[in-house]
Amino acid sequence: MSMHLSKTWILPAIVAAIAAAIVAVLGATITDLGPWYQGLAKPSWNPPDWVFPIGWTLIYALNTAAIVSAWRAAPTPRVSDTVIGLFALNAFLNITWSMIFFRIQRPDWAFIEVLLLWLSILALIMYSWRVSKSAALLFLPYLFWVTFAAALNWAVVELNGPFG
Repeated sequence: MSMHLSKTWILPAIVAAIAAAIVAVLGATITDLGPWYQGLAKPSWNPPDWVFPIGWTLIYALNTAAIVSAWRAAPTPRVSDTVIGLFALNAFLNITWSMIFFRIQRPDWAFIEVLLLWLSILALIMYSWRVSKSAALLFLPYLFWVTFAAALNWAVVELNGPFG
């Protein structure tokens, strides 16, 4: 029983938690809330800066649970590999948004990229739904969070553009 438990739950949980932590650390490292960001005009509905780390921590925890659920429910290695591939693509797009917005300082380009990020979350939800409805539901807060972030991103573009 314990060998079965480790194969079906512990290893995927450890791998997913490490992957989520790497994405979180890279995103936090890239995010610069310095003078450029502080100088941007933001909409009145922009939350205080301290809300974002709390939100992202919750999102990464839910994503970890979702990916483990989908990975465990995958009926074949090919399905499992697809779940992991979609998650990896999403992680790449997540980090890329931070790079474009904060480091390159191009909210206009970041808005285009956040649409790709949003689509990658939708793909995770739709694909996961086929193997684990609970995994798909666990990804929904991430979709809502990025939808809100995209609206904020667009508002920053509208209030501060043009960029470059």
